[in-house]
Amino acid sequence: MTSATEIGATPGAPQSASGQPGPQGRPQGSSSHRPRQVLGWVLRNVVWIWLVALVLGFGLFSQFFLSVMNLQNILVQATVLGLLALAVALPLLVGEIDLSLPANLGFSSAIGAWLYASVGGPWWITMLAGVAVATLIGWFNGLCITRLRMVSLIQTLSMMIVLQGALLALTQGKTITNLDDGYIWIGSATLGGWPIMPVIFVLALLAMSVLLRRTVLGRSIYAVGGNALASHAAGIRVHRIKIICYALAGFLAGVAGYLLASWQIAITSNQGASYLLYAIAAPIIGGVSVFGGRGSVLGILGGVLLLTVIQVGLAITNVPSFYVGMIGGVMIFIAVAIDAIRVRFFVQ
Repeated sequence: MTSATEIGATPGAPQSASGQPGPQGRPQGSSSHRPRQVLGWVLRNVVWIWLVALVLGFGLFSQFFLSVMNLQNILVQATVLGLLALAVALPLLVGEIDLSLPANLGFSSAIGAWLYASVGGPWWITMLAGVAVATLIGWFNGLCITRLRMVSLIQTLSMMIVLQGALLALTQGKTITNLDDGYIWIGSATLGGWPIMPVIFVLALLAMSVLLRRTVLGRSIYAVGGNALASHAAGIRVHRIKIICYALAGFLAGVAGYLLASWQIAITSNQGASYLLYAIAAPIIGGVSVFGGRGSVLGILGGVLLLTVIQVGLAITNVPSFYVGMIGGVMIFIAVAIDAIRVRFFVQ
């Protein structure tokens, strides 16, 4: 049986003799709840509303924006950013942060290329070695933050600087281009005229969704991010969960590094540095809370597509590149503001 509060009637609202709420057969106060319900729906889906508006807007400015070729370009560019956004989201979900992931992306891809050039062997072994190095770096970050109780913001910032310097030393300031054909195959491979790279992003989204929604580990991640002390009291190994999140984040960064090198057919001395701003912005825009415990894979996808559409749209409409960084900063500010409003709205 539906209660009065469930249908929107206020307790003690006047009812007719037949027991129906209100003289007109309508629940009292339902009209006052409707604007709040609409606002709640908008806050939950703001990233998709924003995305549709931008796609239509850029489409009006340029017919090429809505072409199949540009859609393929957006999907390819969203792949690397999307994998990094998923990586950044994992520490955020447990109430931490990892600023070193873009630098980890560049360094691990350079390690794979360096091993292939200096040691030799099959390209896929050197690629896996690079991904393993990225995973190990993520694991080490988690270990420092949990066991040594280092502040994640400062620890990962220092790791970012170390990895950027290591990448510069490894490449000697030059661009690595002697990559095997097998190494760069996936960056240009197509199936039926469509690039294959985005398939990896889709698989990562599905795997992350299953992990967070269908496994004990996923529920533990949300629990730790929501309240670490209560999770520890409930028997959840908080430190282990955080270390796993950092290791998985490193793994995703390593895969993203390989895909970026394959797509660019080169590894530069500052590989991945330009992704830091957007990799952090994408999950936050998509609803991942900076305080931990909240966020969804679908929201992260929306944030990634939104930022990619903005980047591609600004390039097509000939906006000077030095404005793009400023617009990215504004996007992060708006995302954090919306997140704060969303938290206050749903807590009340």
